[in-house]
Amino acid sequence: MIEVTDLHRHFGGFRAVDGATLRIEPGTITGLIGPNGAGKTTLFNVIAGVLKPTSGTVTMAGEDISGLPPHELFHKGLLRTFQIAHEFSSMTCRENLMVVPGDQSGEGLWNTWFGRKRIADEERALRAKADEVLEFLTITHLADQRAGQISGGQKKLLELGRTMMVEAKIVFLDEVGAGVNRTLLNTIADAILRLNQERNYTFVVIEHDMDFIGRISDHVICMAEGHVLAEGSLAEIKANEQVIEAYLGTGLKNKDQLAGASA
Repeated sequence: MIEVTDLHRHFGGFRAVDGATLRIEPGTITGLIGPNGAGKTTLFNVIAGVLKPTSGTVTMAGEDISGLPPHELFHKGLLRTFQIAHEFSSMTCRENLMVVPGDQSGEGLWNTWFGRKRIADEERALRAKADEVLEFLTITHLADQRAGQISGGQKKLLELGRTMMVEAKIVFLDEVGAGVNRTLLNTIADAILRLNQERNYTFVVIEHDMDFIGRISDHVICMAEGHVLAEGSLAEIKANEQVIEAYLGTGLKNKDQLAGASA
């Protein structure tokens, strides 16, 4: 589905992404790990159109999408969430979901005058869809609560819910577990797995929690210094000497520490 070939993103003399090459298969959940400064978030930002590549290509289903802006990628089904949730804090959780789909009739001045029935019909359909999403994520009780008042973990669930309001094909999740308690993290993992298994969502997930990565991921990619260092199952990644060196810098004698180390 996504192919990244010799991708570079430089900031002056700093090579945040330095020749990254990888492939994301459709219908999979890929974990993206690596030490701080490895280039993971910058890679996400380039793929998702937040940053333009210095060089290299990104293709989606065979189409070159290198450098396309986020709104165009959104309409192609490529969505990205952020480590810090970007909710509309003064709106309710239901309203946060309802504003996601683009090209709504109520956005046009002409329709506000002459297309009121169409707007009302769309709003009813969006409300029903939002309620379905809230139920799927087991946060129906938050429907009428302002998004700024819910917990950090609930905000991460709400961000995941936004991807369900449109026809998402691939979703890039940036540290979905950051600051989330274990109970909510399990709820998020359940939702990701269900979306993958029941609705064929493809996910790429940056995460430091190796237990979380091990639970949800089909495939794991480890980055270091802007490029792909290793890939395979989590067990293979944990046994890889280069990965251990990248995390710990002390080689195989500390190999067993990787199981509990954060990325």
